[in-house]
Amino acid sequence: MTRQTTSEPCQDPLSETEVADYLRAHPDFFARHLSLLEVLRLPHPTHGAVSLVERQTAVLRERNRQTERKLKELIQLARENEQLSANLHRLGLGLLQADSLDSVLATTREQLCDEFKADEVVVRLIGTEAAGAPYASPADDPGLAHFSGLFEHRRPICGRAERAQLDWLFGGEVADSLGSAVLIPLVDTQPLGVLALGSRDTARFHPSMGTLFLGYLGELVGAAVSNRLGRT
Repeated sequence: MTRQTTSEPCQDPLSETEVADYLRAHPDFFARHLSLLEVLRLPHPTHGAVSLVERQTAVLRERNRQTERKLKELIQLARENEQLSANLHRLGLGLLQADSLDSVLATTREQLCDEFKADEVVVRLIGTEAAGAPYASPADDPGLAHFSGLFEHRRPICGRAERAQLDWLFGGEVADSLGSAVLIPLVDTQPLGVLALGSRDTARFHPSMGTLFLGYLGELVGAAVSNRLGRT
C-alpha cells in the first residue's frame, strides 16, 4: 500500500526583469511605500533627474527635521525642569528660615509670584489651629464642600477651576480677573488648607501640565505650615 502526498508547488522568486516591469507599470509604488526609501541605495547619475533618489532624500531630510524638533523640545523641557527644581530649592530654603506661620505664608506668596510667574497666590488654611491667620477658615466652613474631591485625591488641579472655588479662595473681585488657576491640597494627617495660584493668562495653567513639581510644592508648603501649627 502506497501513501500519496500532495504539496504546494514552490513558487520561484521574481526575476529582476519582473520587478522592473512591475515598477514601470506602477510608478506610484514608492509613494505608497515610503518606508522602503529609507533602506534603498541608489547611485545618482551625473546628469538628469532621478525622482526616486530625490524623493528618498526629501523623506530622510523630513525625518531629520522631525528628530531635530523633538530634540529641541526635550532640551527645552529639561531646561524648564531644571528651573523648576531651582525654584523649589529656593522656596524650601526660604521656608526653613521662616520663623512663624505668617512668615511661612508671606514667603510662599512672595516666591511663587516671583519665581513661578503667578499673578495671584493665596494659602487658605482650615482648622482651629489656624485661627487668626490670614485667609483662615473653620473646619465647618460650607465653602470646603467645593474641595472634597481635591482633598480626597490629594492631587493638584490645573486649568479652569470652578467659580465657587475661585470665589472662596481669592474673593469675587480677584476671581473675575483670573483666566486659569492651580489648586494644590495641603494635607497632613488631615486637610490643612489649599494653596492656589492664579493667572490672568488663560494658557498659563492648563489641564495637560505635569503635576509632579506642583505635588512637591504642596508637600513643601504643607510641611512648613504643619510645623508652624505645632502638628509635628
